[in-house]
Amino acid sequence: MKLKQLTITIFTFCVAAFSGMKAASATSFSVIADGLYNAGGLSFGPDGNLYVTEAGIGGSGGCVPPASGQGDSLCYGASGAVTKIENGKTERILTGLPSLALPDGTGGAGPRDIKFDATGKPYVLIGYGANPTFRDRNLGYTDLGKIIAPDFNTNSWTTIADLANYELANNPDGGDVGSNPLGFAIDGNKLVAVDAGANDLLSVNTDGSNLQAITTFPEDILANPIFPPSGTPSNEPAQVPSQGEEVRSPTAGLRPSQFATQAVPSSVTKGPDGAYYVSQFTGFPFPEGGAKIYRIGADGIPTVFADGFTQLTNLKFDTEGNLYALQYANQSAWKGNLDGSVIKIAPDGTRTTLLSGNGLESPSALTIGADGAVYVTNRGDRPGFGQVLRIENTKSIPEPDSTLGVLAIAALGVGWLHKKKATQPPINGAVALK
Repeated sequence: MKLKQLTITIFTFCVAAFSGMKAASATSFSVIADGLYNAGGLSFGPDGNLYVTEAGIGGSGGCVPPASGQGDSLCYGASGAVTKIENGKTERILTGLPSLALPDGTGGAGPRDIKFDATGKPYVLIGYGANPTFRDRNLGYTDLGKIIAPDFNTNSWTTIADLANYELANNPDGGDVGSNPLGFAIDGNKLVAVDAGANDLLSVNTDGSNLQAITTFPEDILANPIFPPSGTPSNEPAQVPSQGEEVRSPTAGLRPSQFATQAVPSSVTKGPDGAYYVSQFTGFPFPEGGAKIYRIGADGIPTVFADGFTQLTNLKFDTEGNLYALQYANQSAWKGNLDGSVIKIAPDGTRTTLLSGNGLESPSALTIGADGAVYVTNRGDRPGFGQVLRIENTKSIPEPDSTLGVLAIAALGVGWLHKKKATQPPINGAVALK
């Protein structure tokens, strides 16, 4: 099985604290939206407003087995949405989108990312997080695992491309079949998407033609990996072995001290050099410091641009060529701390931590505003408690000896914020989880 095929919003991470890298003490943030359900990607529209996806909480429809084959099934409902943030107010402007989640509403697979093309036309990526063999058989016709083009005025949409079916038909990486699209970018008349379950980078024209794999991402072989204790509590069965389960490497021929883990690409963005940059989430057992940022040039071959991270979920360049990387938590989830970090990588490789912990908890995506602020979806694993943060004062000067490749692992976590009651009305009348 592909142990790395986690349902989309349940991430487990650590933060790499780099030698000489100093958190920007002047950085602050404000909450501009609250009460979101499995908040995912976000993007500014042509009207200057911010749009964010909500993967929803599934429903009482058909179910599919989880990617790990263990634990509760993921069940379908039309609880996904796109929310607009305008002048401090939130409004769900697209509802009834497909959603798949665990019985408690966590692990929501549904609307995962949103982008606007040069003409202002929106596109939304819908996640899936399971074996595509079961999708149509168990759920009937849905748009899970697809890219759609919505019409906000009529609350309707058109299917553009079926990424999950592409994995089922082609399986580019040659491993177990699985699909979990997480993020995409628009490059002219092309939509370029990562499928975390399939370990590949895909391209399709905006009219839906010419869907193809650009590249696949290789397994990593871990030496002396650290596993969570058997029976460690987890809300995602693929994160840890079950009680009494013996941990085995999925790849034959490895020494007992080695373990093969999947790449799990989590987002893609286009760089100022025209190449694609892809963040790596990594698979079980989520090695600390094991996540990379890949660069894919015209030859389609992934090369390591930067490393030493832990479970990256999103990347974005600003107009000055700085690359912002989002880490979901400072420690793996089974360690019980989900404080996250935003790290800025300057064109010369200098790294600066803009924010770590202090209210940044299990963030799932980021974008850069015209005002230079960084906007982040926060608490992306907690339906009913998701937020959008505006991080300010991001131009702080890092220490001069912050360089790529020099790192130390540190536990930077601080206390959890008290969970607040959701301020936005629940999706389809659902009760907010407390």
